[in-house]
Amino acid sequence: MYDNTCKYLAETYPADFATWLLGKPIALTKLEPRELSSEPIRADSLTFLASQDVILHLEFQTRPDQAIPFRMADYYLRLYRKYPQQRIQQFVVYLLPSQDPLVGQTTFELANLRHEFTVIRLWEQPVDIFLQNPGLMPLAALSQTPDPIQTLRDIAQRIDCIAECRQQRNLTAATEIISGLALDKQVIQRLLRSDIMKESVIYQAILEEGKLEGKVEGLQEGLMEAKKQIALNMLGSGLAKSLIVELTGLSPAEVDTLELSN
Repeated sequence: MYDNTCKYLAETYPADFATWLLGKPIALTKLEPRELSSEPIRADSLTFLASQDVILHLEFQTRPDQAIPFRMADYYLRLYRKYPQQRIQQFVVYLLPSQDPLVGQTTFELANLRHEFTVIRLWEQPVDIFLQNPGLMPLAALSQTPDPIQTLRDIAQRIDCIAECRQQRNLTAATEIISGLALDKQVIQRLLRSDIMKESVIYQAILEEGKLEGKVEGLQEGLMEAKKQIALNMLGSGLAKSLIVELTGLSPAEVDTLELSN
């Protein structure tokens, strides 16, 4: 949820992220991971933004991940293969403070291969730039701020001044989700207008994701019940337990439990 919210912000406000990471508000457009060769790794966590001169590759992480260095090298080569004339800038943005050495690792090395990328530890970033750019505001409470609650209060005031309702709703939702990594839910709801969050595209996406997970869970439960009923019928017909296990996919222990309960 946090990764996807950050991905939404980067793709919706690319100039703000370019200002922060590249030092100037370059006009960037979304580059689909499927445009690269090979099957993407964790495509839901990836953000690619491109201009005629530069490709910005972003990964947002809540926790250290030892697979990150390889992933950055892998995607650099994929990007270079397809866009050899463009400069490739890669950033891994860690959202939560950590003492793990992985949050400081900026290279991938293998035999004669050495690849470098940039790591951003959000808690070390000055808060000012996040408050100056709408697309970055939801990240501000996780930045280097002496008072996260006051920072959230500042964000709320700035969002309230946004005239465009849709933008206001979406930034409120993104701020509520991301700030939840560091602040108490009740504090966030007190400072932000949670009522308008429910109309945001982010909130609707979360609802749809929840519905899909519920449907998948329901199908899995239904399938398991069907297997159990078939196994009960087989037990009633006197079939061997080993055959029931083979035909239904249930474990021997599950079949034994069904036999005892019947």
